[in-house]
Amino acid sequence: MNDLLRSFGRALASVFHPVMLFLTFIPFLVAAIAWGALLYAFWQPLIDTARLWLESWSFTASVYHLFDMLGLGGMRAVIAPLVVVAVAIPLIVVTVLLLIVALAMPRVIRYLSRGPYAALEMRHGGSWYGSLVHSLWTTLVCLVLMAVTLPLWLFIPPFFALVPPLLWGWLTYRVMTYDALALHASAEERRALVRRYRLPLLTIGVVSGLLGSLPTAIWVSSAWLVVLFPVVAAVTIWIYAFILVFTALWFGNYCLRALQRMRAEAGHSVTTVAH
Repeated sequence: MNDLLRSFGRALASVFHPVMLFLTFIPFLVAAIAWGALLYAFWQPLIDTARLWLESWSFTASVYHLFDMLGLGGMRAVIAPLVVVAVAIPLIVVTVLLLIVALAMPRVIRYLSRGPYAALEMRHGGSWYGSLVHSLWTTLVCLVLMAVTLPLWLFIPPFFALVPPLLWGWLTYRVMTYDALALHASAEERRALVRRYRLPLLTIGVVSGLLGSLPTAIWVSSAWLVVLFPVVAAVTIWIYAFILVFTALWFGNYCLRALQRMRAEAGHSVTTVAH
């Protein structure tokens, strides 16, 4: 727990450095332009598809009937856009995550390497191609799980607050741990460290997922903000980019500190055996 809090504090102190703030804008611009163009081009077809899908559910008919009873018949027109938004946001966030991993994470680790971990030996146990394959495979698994659980967290409120942070935490921990250790740890050290510290690493991922869910939960819960979706989505993308750079710093600090300790313990064991 002390290492979790210590690495959290170091990440918080570093994330406002000009270099780290600059790193938030590159993924933001790429994701905002790409997804902005896609949603602009396909917004109405997506709304129509979501409306047809919703009308095929008997549960949706019950919800519409409840709206009519409460005098909220106008809410019918908002449900389909909300579904599109709820599906689009996780995909946008995954895009930002992959961009952070590809563009920002190496810079974050180099930044940390010039600071408290300058003396840590680099054993180059990972590669850019290894990171790409690992990230894409892990993301594919996460998207399948997201699709399977989508009806739960769209229509049952407690799952909306529980499932996305857990999936996001698992995805973030799997992707960022590889990149946090790729430069300094050997492949064997990386696997050993992940096995040994799986729970704290997952905790960092889940906490970052909870932090990232706050802006989305606030505006998705307000139906009128759907009208402002392009503007709010752009702001939300930048917030996610900021949170993910902070998360990269948190993972980097925790993983490199854990690697230092693991090597120190291994060196002590070798010394003990020699004596």
